[in-house]
Order: sequence, then structure tokens, then C-alpha cells
Amino acid sequence: MRSVFALFAALSLLSLPVAAAKLPVFVEKPVTSELIKQLRAGGYVLYLRHGNTDTSRPDRVPSVDLNDCSTQRPLTGEGVRVVTRVGEAIRKAKIPVGEIFSSPLCRAKESAAAAFGANFVIDNSLMYTANMTSEEKKPVIDKTRALLSAPVSGTTNRVLVAHAPNLMDLMGYFPKPEGTLVVFRPLGNGGFEYLGNIAPQQWQEVLR
Repeated sequence: MRSVFALFAALSLLSLPVAAAKLPVFVEKPVTSELIKQLRAGGYVLYLRHGNTDTSRPDRVPSVDLNDCSTQRPLTGEGVRVVTRVGEAIRKAKIPVGEIFSSPLCRAKESAAAAFGANFVIDNSLMYTANMTSEEKKPVIDKTRALLSAPVSGTTNRVLVAHAPNLMDLMGYFPKPEGTLVVFRPLGNGGFEYLGNIAPQQWQEVLR
């Protein structure tokens, strides 16, 4: 009997790499100069991950105080500079920006302000999902999907300033590094198409 159990255990271990190999792998696409031209006409959604943060100062668990930045992982000085340069690059590329939504965490709000100025809406439904239960994540994922999929009227682009885990929970993509911009085409009815992403250090090459 013991040998039978040993055989089943061995077979289970052998099957692990095969099962892992079948898991879908997210494939990143670089933002091209052609896509930049398309963004100038508007109608897209830009998802900006906040700037660089001080990982030695984590969010207070199980919850943070949205009115007290000292309970949250903070944006660093370099993080402010990174998202400021991203905002400048977007303007240099002549990409029109319309409505801007930000997560309520300080690192996102400060990133939105540094990149785009004071004209943005704080949306608590874009809260950082990494410290949430599966049930708590549902409304955040639903709101993120809604903002990525809803058609953008006029000739501007919608901007979301939020967090990498939120996209990971929604579509299996964790954008790196901090300050990365992800581009989507909204399809309506909860649908959207991922078109590409651009890291902060890649803007200079794209804008040549």
C-alpha cells in the first residue's frame, strides 16, 4: 500500500511543471510611434502606474487612513520626478488628456498631480487591491473594467492613475516599473483591448 501512495506522490510531482507550463503568460507590447499618432486623435484609455515608492515603508495593514499619508507607502522624490517627466512626455507627444481618475492613496494622488496638475477626480473604487480579500477586490476590479471599457467621447483620452496589482487582478498583467503607462482601446460593454505599454525611460526613444 505504501508503494502505491509513493507512486501517486511521484506522479503528482512530475505533473506540476506540465500544469504550470499551460498557464497563460501575459505578453507585453511596446508602444510604437504609430500608436502615439493614434492617441493624438483621442478615444483611448491611459492607465498610469504611480511613481517610484519607498518600499521600506509599507502600507499599514489591515487598513490605511486615506487622510493620513504617513499610514501609506510613500512616493519618493525620484517618484515625483519620474511621473512629472511622464506627464511632460505626454504633452510633448501632443496626446490630449480629458477626464483623469486617481486612486485615493497618496502615492497615486501625488502622481496624478505631478503628471497632470490639479484637475483630476479621486475615485475610492480604484483603491489598491493587494491588501484586500477576494470579496473586497470585486468592486475595484469592476470599476477598473468599467473605466477601461467605457467609450471616450470627443477627441481626448481618459487617464487612470492607480496601481499594478489592480491590473494584475483584472487581466493578469503587473506593469513594471513604477511610472509605466499602459494603453487600452475601450470596446464598450465591459470589453477593452490592451494595445501596449511604455516604461518611463522609453519615452525619449518613442518621441524621436
